Amino acid sequence: MVDINNWDWEIGEKRIAFEDWKNEYRWVEEPYVSPDGEKIAAIVNIDEGEFNVRTNGETWENTFDKIWHLRFTADGRLSALVSEMAEWTVAVDGLAWENKYGYVWDPIYSADGKHIAVAVQQDMQYAMALDGEAWEEMFPNMTYFALSPDGSKPAAAVQSAAADSGEIHKFQEGTFTVALDGKPWNSKFVNVWNLAISPDGSRVAAEVRLNLYEYTIAVDGKAWEKTFSSVWEPVFHPRKSTVIAPVRVAGGKWVLAEEGEPLWGPHFVQLWHQTFSPDASKIAAIVAVKFGKWTVAVDGNPWPVSFDEVATDLNFSPDSRRAGAIAKQKGQWLVVVDGRPWSNRFDMAWKPVFSPDGRTAAAKVEKNGKYSYAVNDRLWSRMCEAVWEPVFSPDGQSLLLRFIEDGTYVRRVMPVAEIVR
Repeated sequence: MVDINNWDWEIGEKRIAFEDWKNEYRWVEEPYVSPDGEKIAAIVNIDEGEFNVRTNGETWENTFDKIWHLRFTADGRLSALVSEMAEWTVAVDGLAWENKYGYVWDPIYSADGKHIAVAVQQDMQYAMALDGEAWEEMFPNMTYFALSPDGSKPAAAVQSAAADSGEIHKFQEGTFTVALDGKPWNSKFVNVWNLAISPDGSRVAAEVRLNLYEYTIAVDGKAWEKTFSSVWEPVFHPRKSTVIAPVRVAGGKWVLAEEGEPLWGPHFVQLWHQTFSPDASKIAAIVAVKFGKWTVAVDGNPWPVSFDEVATDLNFSPDSRRAGAIAKQKGQWLVVVDGRPWSNRFDMAWKPVFSPDGRTAAAKVEKNGKYSYAVNDRLWSRMCEAVWEPVFSPDGQSLLLRFIEDGTYVRRVMPVAEIVR
């Protein structure tokens, strides 16, 4: 993880004129801001088939035929997918990987930002590339990608046996499997979906379809003994390395299962997006207690309030004591913390984040076409053209706010008390 202690936490503002960029280029695409707020960047079009990236007052030394999916990594590097002479690769801080491919997509970044994995296609064969080096073995088809927590091993669902679209019998016999670090499982399945890699990077689990009607979870190529009418994305327990996944059981209800056996007693109309607390002592999930009644369950116990459209973006506080999410009710979005909805309603809200001690929650929000921040249900007085997720200081007393106001990008560090007072 990135150490934010070294960021500039001095109270005050830093400003960069952003609107002026539009006068210097044919067009300027959506801006992105570094995690520490010190840089704002955007793809800019210089001329037909000539693109660059501007960061603060500087552009990359090299231009490209096309640039897309611009993102900052957690350690502050700036990456993008780029095309040179009709070949695609990844550029980091303007320097393209040496190896080029027919196409690249869906980059995945390690938590510390030091590693980047991307799906690649070359001559209609597919593989994953990690930091510029592709797997030696390529496959006729590839979907659903993952990267180990330390960023050292990418995985993907791959088609290990070629089959024509009309050869239905081959697909029913099983042509898909999982490749971890380029090495495919020996076992094959009718379908393979979302993957999870264990904390130490040595094991991988996936949703699999055994035949036309039976689904289960496979770990390192071995399917759970029990089968189900449907399953959702698995996760590894951070401490025990067991595999946990939502499964659909008799009667059409969903339950959280560990190694194929029920982990929670309650059954739900829907259950997914299971999330462990940072200390791994709790597990929460998005659930539907009735049809169209969405909420969060923590250790199997649903919150006392539910919502008629959706609940999503579940998040635990760093101290593992609290949980938050956003929900949509009667066309409006709201932030919910520990089962208590905030009184403010928004056109849109994003995942709440917590101070290190868990006492304060903050979220970026949209209201009447403008963007701002809400902290402990108090709305900041300034409304902006764009905002990025708030970040709490290590002591929890200050907030780093990153926003565009009147065409100027602003990096502001302010006391939390200024909003919640």
